[in-house]
Amino acid sequence: MKQFSELYRRLDSTTKTNEKIEAMVEYFSTAEPKDIAWAVHFLSGAKLRRQLPSRLLRAIAAEQAGIPDWLLDECYHVVGDLAETLSLAVPPGNSTSDQSLHWWVEERLKPIASMGEDEQIDAVKAIWSETPPGMRLVIMKLVTGAFRVGVSKRLVTRALAKHCNLSPDVIAHRLMGDWQPSESFYESLVHPDDGDTLISQPYPFCLAHPLDIDGDPADLGSVEEYAAEWKWDGIRGQVIRRQGETFIWSRGEDLMENRWPEIEDAAQTLPDGTVIDGEILASLQDGTVLPFGQLQRRIGRKTVGKKLLKEVPVIFHTFDLLELGGEDLRSQPLETRRKRLEELLDQIDHPHLRATEWIINKSWTQLASLRQTSRERHAEGLMLKRLNGVYDVGRVRGNWWKWKIEPYTVDAVLIYAQKGHGKRSGLFTDYTFAVWDNEKLVPFARAYSGLDDAEIRKVDRFIRQNTNDTFGPVRAVTPELVMELAFEGLQRSSRHKSGIATRFPRIVRWRHDKKPVDANTLSELLEMLPTD
Repeated sequence: MKQFSELYRRLDSTTKTNEKIEAMVEYFSTAEPKDIAWAVHFLSGAKLRRQLPSRLLRAIAAEQAGIPDWLLDECYHVVGDLAETLSLAVPPGNSTSDQSLHWWVEERLKPIASMGEDEQIDAVKAIWSETPPGMRLVIMKLVTGAFRVGVSKRLVTRALAKHCNLSPDVIAHRLMGDWQPSESFYESLVHPDDGDTLISQPYPFCLAHPLDIDGDPADLGSVEEYAAEWKWDGIRGQVIRRQGETFIWSRGEDLMENRWPEIEDAAQTLPDGTVIDGEILASLQDGTVLPFGQLQRRIGRKTVGKKLLKEVPVIFHTFDLLELGGEDLRSQPLETRRKRLEELLDQIDHPHLRATEWIINKSWTQLASLRQTSRERHAEGLMLKRLNGVYDVGRVRGNWWKWKIEPYTVDAVLIYAQKGHGKRSGLFTDYTFAVWDNEKLVPFARAYSGLDDAEIRKVDRFIRQNTNDTFGPVRAVTPELVMELAFEGLQRSSRHKSGIATRFPRIVRWRHDKKPVDANTLSELLEMLPTD
């Protein structure tokens, strides 16, 4: 555990990519295989299930530190990270052993979740008594599910590839899907034979770069070099058919079992050794794509009743063929993959499996005009894909571009604020905004990004000087600041006071030229709601 804590310290103390990779390579070269498996698990973004309530952790910490609960809570609000607060407030312990990372996870941390409260308290106190602040910080980040250290899964992949002298693409593929940290997994991960493929394993997704809304797409080159597709607002996924079994994976590497029976039925018509990439959409039989809000009615449901199946049917809009007959096609040009996809789907007649519309032989001007019709189709814009491009791993610039339409924008009033986390834990950076409903301000969106550092400091100063009430870490402030917010879409929501929920809200600019009375109204937002 000391070794992993030192790796955390090195990764957290630099912003240089090469230094991060070198630190991971050194760790992989000296740690035991099972520890490496757990390290890769955590560094790639996976987390332990929360082992015990933060309320209980704070109470134990206040007792150990000899301070009242309210003071510990104030410290937490200032620091912004519970694990860091615990490592600073509780007196340091002694490192009595140098047990491995996997021992700490499997023998000390994971069992806490199944203990009674008294046993949990004893277990936490024992951990704190045995760990100095640096090690305790890492352990508590694992316990609280807040382990983040500024490395992406792609960076971990590059470090592993360098360590074992394999292609990053091979490592990326082996890290996809549902795997458990173990010595055998690590051995399969770094095995020199790169011809293996588990039957359920998806491929790393190819991602698109955003094209500046105000930019000129002609800067990308000749329009003849690209194919365009509608950018739908659905769930990106891969459908896999291997050895008579079907697997549907989301881009977030969630194996979606028994959630989309129509697509599972359609997948049975695919030949073995087939992997297709596409979008799960709510769509009527006439091809009309429904708003994302309709698809959300089915997201998260383990079982779908007949009524919902009828009201919100789904299809798999496929736009790429990654494997056919067990052959990996990703290195072939998009134009070739598309032709083989069309040939495959021509042999299949299933209403819940369709190819996306390919838009070619258009000028940039024609595509720009077509893009302006996106909202009426419930699309987000256009995708531009290079015809001779391969299917890359991750977001590689120059291959795929997403040319989204202009977002919705409104002017809103800041009414609540909360401190941020990490490097912004001492500043109020999380804001709640409201619009007018008659003569009352109604909250409708939260936003965390869009202001520069100087603006954040000015807003923070205003909040501290104009707080009218507090609700735990949240401050109610005098409604004076007006910001322009952008968001991708709206949908009705019974969970919000305003009756609506926004998708991906962010701050565009601080409207110094406007007063609160100039902010938009709820009725104006309701007019933006999509029609089903």
